[in-house]
Amino acid sequence: QVQLVESGGGLVQPGGSLRLSCAASRSIATINVMAWYRQAPGKQRELVAATTSGGATNYADFVKGRFTISRDNAKNTVNLQMNSLKPEDTAVYYCSAGGFGTSWPPKQYDYWGQGTQVTVSP
Repeated sequence: QVQLVESGGGLVQPGGSLRLSCAASRSIATINVMAWYRQAPGKQRELVAATTSGGATNYADFVKGRFTISRDNAKNTVNLQMNSLKPEDTAVYYCSAGGFGTSWPPKQYDYWGQGTQVTVSP
């Protein structure tokens, strides 16, 4: 079992930056895939970025070049640096861990956080 707690969300103007952090309740060194998803009002949850314990990463096309996912196994955290934010990035952002399945990135995860709200508005 692992509990995930997201932090760092808030209100930011277009073009601004935010850094989300996901703190795990135990070591993430043995958790292969961790990811960030988001869900905007009226829309389905979608993958933002994923990372493996070996350092591989995957980004949704709509965040490539703007967002960076990173993990710190020593601190048991996974972070999402978000730059050049746009109003369409407004959503609840969720951390997930324990991705599994045959696809990369995985579509199923064992653990989810409660989410943190990101609002991009003038």
